[in-house]
Amino acid sequence: MKQKTIKHGYKVAGCLVNLVNHDVLPGLNITADHFWDSVAEVLTEFTPRNQQLLTTRANLQAQIDVWHSDAANQPFDQQRYQLFLKEIGYLVEEKADFTISTKNVDDEVALVAGPQLVVPLMNARFALNAANARWGSLYDALYGTDVIGDDNGAQQTKAFNPVRGRRVQAYARRFLDDTLPLTSGSHIDAVQYHIINKNFTVTLFSGEQVQLKDAAQFVGYNGSTDAPTALLCRHNGLHIEIQIDKDNIVGKTDAAFVKDVVLESALSTIQDCEDSIAAVDASDKTAVYRNWLGLMKGDLAEIIQKGDKTITRTLNHDRDYLSPSQTPFSLSGRSLQFIRNVGLLMTTDAIVTENDENVPEGIVDGLITTLISLHDLKGSSKFKNSKKGSIYIVKPKMHGPEEVTFSHDLFSAIERNLGLAENTIKMGIMDEERRTSANLKECIRAAQTRVAFINTGFLDRTGDEMHTSMLAGAMAQKELMKDEPWIKAYELRNVRIGLQAGLQGKAQIGKGMWAIPDQMSAMVKNKIAHPQSGANCAWVPSPTAATLHVMHYHKVNVKAVQNAMQAEFSLPGTIDDLTDLLTIPLLKNQADLSTAAIQKELDNNIQGLLGYVVRWVNQGIGCSKVPDIDNVARMEDRATLRISSQHICNWLHHGVISESQVNESLERMAPIVDQQNANDTSYIAMSTDLENSIAFKTAAELIFTGKEQPSGYTEPLLHKRRIDVKAAH
Repeated sequence: MKQKTIKHGYKVAGCLVNLVNHDVLPGLNITADHFWDSVAEVLTEFTPRNQQLLTTRANLQAQIDVWHSDAANQPFDQQRYQLFLKEIGYLVEEKADFTISTKNVDDEVALVAGPQLVVPLMNARFALNAANARWGSLYDALYGTDVIGDDNGAQQTKAFNPVRGRRVQAYARRFLDDTLPLTSGSHIDAVQYHIINKNFTVTLFSGEQVQLKDAAQFVGYNGSTDAPTALLCRHNGLHIEIQIDKDNIVGKTDAAFVKDVVLESALSTIQDCEDSIAAVDASDKTAVYRNWLGLMKGDLAEIIQKGDKTITRTLNHDRDYLSPSQTPFSLSGRSLQFIRNVGLLMTTDAIVTENDENVPEGIVDGLITTLISLHDLKGSSKFKNSKKGSIYIVKPKMHGPEEVTFSHDLFSAIERNLGLAENTIKMGIMDEERRTSANLKECIRAAQTRVAFINTGFLDRTGDEMHTSMLAGAMAQKELMKDEPWIKAYELRNVRIGLQAGLQGKAQIGKGMWAIPDQMSAMVKNKIAHPQSGANCAWVPSPTAATLHVMHYHKVNVKAVQNAMQAEFSLPGTIDDLTDLLTIPLLKNQADLSTAAIQKELDNNIQGLLGYVVRWVNQGIGCSKVPDIDNVARMEDRATLRISSQHICNWLHHGVISESQVNESLERMAPIVDQQNANDTSYIAMSTDLENSIAFKTAAELIFTGKEQPSGYTEPLLHKRRIDVKAAH
């Protein structure tokens, strides 16, 4: 289908016109002419503002670079530095305290604390898996990961290993004892689960019949009261389902015939159009929008081949139960769907001006994804996403309050054009850029009628920390960043400011990703820190991780933690002391770094950079498990790439490493990365022809021109080179 010319001379790619006119608009009571006219009007109004904000970013960075250059031979003066940042408008005046007024927020966001999945929307299978991750098998999550040890005959085997199974059962019973304590005894001693006089009842080995200490935790069941097939309980707002089946291979091995403990896991999912995908042209964008349409209509399906079996994966139906008094009810079978649009930087050829200039991609995302979401709001979907009639859009990479105001105004314009009530679109603010962190209170204020989410994105935040202060000096080693004063202040302030702005009971305060998906034992040990910090959601990389991480929200009552923090913060708010937050994470003493340590840091950065870039550019994979230099698989996306590229070019600029060292490491790491991908039949090797490898050249560009890239972002170069690869094939 050819381009369609719409109002003001904009031209829309045929594939996008076809999707909107033939698949999106039917059933919405919006004509094609009205919608495309609205698109043109919104683009005409907001494109100049978008460009001006990008110009402001560049101007501020240029002034900061000059300041650091001028101060290069003087002792660093934090007070003078902050005054300078205020003078140029990087820091804005913090005004009086306020409370957000966001309304119609779903319980999964406002009231219940739990894990949040982030998934590349471009991959339909991943999108479906994430949407269906609302419920997860604790037995499977334990059995299939390193949370359970494999010593003394407990190894994972192809067939069910009863030794490992018994460990899983014991772990799950201890979890039940902690979350659903009995009036006496232990779930470990259970020989029968049943219902007597509407009460959850357990018969123990001793013959004693006991109930839950808190009888109100029992909320539903399936089967009969004498022989239930499932018992549903609730703790800290989260559901736990004990499944019983004496004929099941696992149930047979259990004295009470428990076949599984199923946990309500990923309460919400961010379907990502941004960092985790590689959508570089109109065709790619249309594919992304089509998957969102499938989620909002409820008919997304993906055919999966597993050996000689063909499976069609679809969205899970709701789960039906009887209450203790035998009243039917149901719970959602799917996580609440957010969508993350792109930020302000990139443009798209999905719509171009009459002069064939690409338009801002974030504006197009807002228009199209909101239009698609109307299928959920208007009841034309097979399933209900938002029971409160809201659309949840996460806006990433916003730099300061002006950019939040821009996004708020954009959403208002979209609402008006689509006939939606003001603030139907709820905004998620990613606190992942330094200017947003330093002005977080005013950023929240700018969206106070619609903000439903703030989140620390420590990966992008680290990349922006490096780029903003590029000329201040050589940065600390990457692994030591987590110990720097700025990151501790950043994580604490996000929760504190969110609570002071009244987000409790109205919005999510989130924490970042666990980036090592195969190390679940370490995650179970460490990620409890997120709910303990007062955050009511935190990101996980997989459905399995969601099921394991949700145990932390049973151990920690986040509402109680927040209440305690609120009491601590009850004194009238004053302007923050930003000293820790604005302490630049410089290398303490370069002389203490050995030649070997410097080389190891460089090799580690370059190996990870190459491992990610080669898949992005050659295969269009925006997020994946990339083996690091020690062959530990780590989740890599553009945020991690931004860190690696900025760290290398920082050390290069300050003479810690040389250009020849970088080139030598690139050439030495390329065959290692190729070998790590040897089992991927679609992988295109770099080392066989470095001179003509577009991916290899892109990696070098990200380093040698990284200092000049806007905010240190990697998207411009990645998109350009991915388009080159697509054109060549």
